[in-house]
Amino acid sequence: MDERERSRTDTAQLTGAAPGTSIGTHMSASDDTTTVLIADDDLDILNITRRLMKKRGFNVLEASDGDEAMKKILEHQPDLVVLDVMMPGQTGWEVCRSIRETESLADTGVIMLTGIGENMNEMTSPLYGADGHLDKPFEFEDLDALVTQVLERRGIGQ
Repeated sequence: MDERERSRTDTAQLTGAAPGTSIGTHMSASDDTTTVLIADDDLDILNITRRLMKKRGFNVLEASDGDEAMKKILEHQPDLVVLDVMMPGQTGWEVCRSIRETESLADTGVIMLTGIGENMNEMTSPLYGADGHLDKPFEFEDLDALVTQVLERRGIGQ
């Protein structure tokens, strides 16, 4: 099985679609616009984070649970995903692991946000392949700096 077939099989398994079903690619407003997906079941965090990302000129997608997040990630192939850890459906950690197991998402940056405790997030997020993490509550300057750092490390234009 070549890489293309493996990627289709990965996508089909994650989405429940039949193998070979066409799934969209990066769909930002323009090819050089960074696309960020924010997934959080806390609407206040979702709204504030969306405003911060839009202020930076990013194309923003949103999800309020892990299952919706994974579906949109596969469909739109964002450059960066900001995930709450504890969400309905798949947890942020499960979504992160699925991203890392999907070849077509290899360049996608992942930032985990959680209020479960600093030590837990610090130990667990890297195990699932996250590029960075912040504990809630967080300062927006810290999120902004982490976004810049992750995008630079991944070689994604801002």
